[in-house]
Amino acid sequence: MAAAAAAAAAPPFFSGFDMALLLGVLAAILARAASVGVCYGTSGDNLPPASTVVGMLRENGFTVVRLYWPDPAALAALAGTGIKVVVGAPNDVLPALATSESAAAAWVRQNIQAHPLVTFRYVVVGNEVPAGETAHLVPAMENVHAALAAAGLGHVKVTTAISQGTIAVHLPPSAGEFTAEALSFMGYVVAFLERTRAPLLANLYPYFVYTNTLGMDMSFALFTSPGTVVQDGDYGYQNLFDATVDALHTAVAKLGGGRVRVVVSETGWPTAGGAAASVENAMTYNQNLVRHVRQGTPRRPTRRVEAYVFAMFNEDLKEAGVEQNWGLFYPNMDRVYPITFGA
Repeated sequence: MAAAAAAAAAPPFFSGFDMALLLGVLAAILARAASVGVCYGTSGDNLPPASTVVGMLRENGFTVVRLYWPDPAALAALAGTGIKVVVGAPNDVLPALATSESAAAAWVRQNIQAHPLVTFRYVVVGNEVPAGETAHLVPAMENVHAALAAAGLGHVKVTTAISQGTIAVHLPPSAGEFTAEALSFMGYVVAFLERTRAPLLANLYPYFVYTNTLGMDMSFALFTSPGTVVQDGDYGYQNLFDATVDALHTAVAKLGGGRVRVVVSETGWPTAGGAAASVENAMTYNQNLVRHVRQGTPRRPTRRVEAYVFAMFNEDLKEAGVEQNWGLFYPNMDRVYPITFGA
């Protein structure tokens, strides 16, 4: 479609050779574009400056990045790059955003409107909000949504990111449902997302499901199973990623969110610090993920899965163990392992 549009728009004096060259350049650009986004966390005391990180994003073809808070240095570096930004309103600001429309308007003014050259994709109100603090969640989402609309930025969708722990049943996907604890607030979240046509963001880690499930074949978690592992009615599942995404779609639909799209806002595999954590497994999972998300899941085969690899760097201020070892890059900017993001 893009190539056809380029051909239609080309001036009549373009030669066949010129057109072939133009289309070749366009194809090369598209081939380099990463088919996943990346999570840029900052829980490290040895990370490169934001301007350098944004250069790395561009060099590696990333077209979208997730920030966990509106880091001014990162947003300044992202301005004018065309890289889409998923930005978080952290959990600690939710009470103010929920109880004050003016506070929500001020937050939008200071963190979104103040960066007119940044291409914002979503505002993520809260990340894995603890169950005891969810009373503020949807009111905060409502107020931020209203503030964006009032600022003429209604195209920036407001959502939240939930943890994999909110899912009570993963297999079979047709039985997917939320935990009783999650049901206490997810109905309100889903109703908001259904009304505003925003996606639900979910941090989904087949690694943790695999390491906590006795008898599961690791190939099912790493996208390397040679055939169907779980048959669910008419749908066959060859990998745990698809099964988890479809289980979440089922759980959301049960709450009236049949139109709500699931975005995988974090996923990855650790290179050290725990069972099955290795450079080889991390490389296998993430490279296969990059290839796999170009297609949909068995229940939604025509809809490409939007996914974000966790994380850009190994972060040394996180809890010791696997938490420090999810990075695609070391803080010195060397790759942890070879991977082609546009493959």
